[in-house]
Amino acid sequence: MRGSIFKKSKKLKRTKGDVIFDTFNTCFLVLCALLVLYPLYLIIIASISDPHAVLRGDVMLLPYDFSLIGYERLLNNRLIWISYRNSIVYTSVGTMLSLALTLMAGYAMSRQFVGRRFMNLYFIFVMFFSGGLVPTFLLVNSLGLYDNPLVMILLGAVSVWNVMIARTFIKNSIPEDLFEASSIDGCNHFKYFFMIVIPLSKALIGVLAVFYAVWRWNDFMTGMIYLRTRELFPFQLVLREILTVLQATATMEEIVGESLINIDAMRVAESVKYSAIVISTLPMLILYLFLQKYFVKGVMIGSLKG
Repeated sequence: MRGSIFKKSKKLKRTKGDVIFDTFNTCFLVLCALLVLYPLYLIIIASISDPHAVLRGDVMLLPYDFSLIGYERLLNNRLIWISYRNSIVYTSVGTMLSLALTLMAGYAMSRQFVGRRFMNLYFIFVMFFSGGLVPTFLLVNSLGLYDNPLVMILLGAVSVWNVMIARTFIKNSIPEDLFEASSIDGCNHFKYFFMIVIPLSKALIGVLAVFYAVWRWNDFMTGMIYLRTRELFPFQLVLREILTVLQATATMEEIVGESLINIDAMRVAESVKYSAIVISTLPMLILYLFLQKYFVKGVMIGSLKG
């Protein structure tokens, strides 16, 4: 009884201004969500609609003349399967390597040691300044990594920004008393890192995994510069070639006219483009669904000043 009276009194405290404010916020957030989600929804329904209907602009809210011709043409392409497999390997192996190196570097930078200030300044310096494309290319070539799949894994394996996030997270979230207590029991830095720091850093690992996986999955520039064998291309590079061909076809149509262009082939290619976007986005969406519970917590804790 007392609880129900308390609830009624809380409801009575809401003024007309509160209701207007909440209504305005709800409408504004719903509008923002629609602006973000509608392009994704449009790509999905366009990928399963008839290409002619897509080009006519008939596909707005629902699929029109259901068709999977884009997925059929895409999945029948041998290079698409090879590049998709390559991207999965590059992303999974590269993300695990990046996580290992970043966590170890972050833990080391959270400790007190001689030269720590210099190392912090060095990390900050290399975060803003790099050698440039030409020196990097010469280094990659001299190491024998040109046209080598390892270049997709080793190049850019560590992000200094992520190292700073890891350092701040470990320093602020894991009490120093744990290290002192474990040291009394004979635990060294290696045991402390693997047995205490790693199990207590699930939120950090989750957010770093999302950062690295998304970056590696979307990385086509590295493959475009350092790979020349098509069987080693990542999926994003093959997708870029598809989009480039579509743009070139559209430009040629404007110049010479439709009579010299295979319009049906161009329409099918447009459907293939939407299908490729859906297929390329799906793995990262699945990854985020599994790691979203760690994402916000890891970012907020790692962003604290330390």
